[in-house]
Amino acid sequence: MPHTRSANKNLRKTQKRRLHNRAVKKSVKVQIKAFEAALEGPAADLRTQFNLACKRLDKAAAKRVVHPNLAARKKSQLARALRAKETAAKPAT
Repeated sequence: MPHTRSANKNLRKTQKRRLHNRAVKKSVKVQIKAFEAALEGPAADLRTQFNLACKRLDKAAAKRVVHPNLAARKKSQLARALRAKETAAKPAT
């Protein structure tokens, strides 16, 4: 347990930040899972899920909840899956 007032305040701030960071990370993971579930459905629905997932990742990276490189890597992986789905949906001419 902290002994000084400032250490006690820092403990409270850390706990609050930890809960917020966990909530943000959870929302990112939930959105990515929603994208992966939408891979089975139509490509239009997949595009909206992709946009939502990218938005959540960008916001988390901007606040440094997740590392920006992690956000970029995840967005790249999702974009690759989206591209594969969209090209498979279109008939080759």
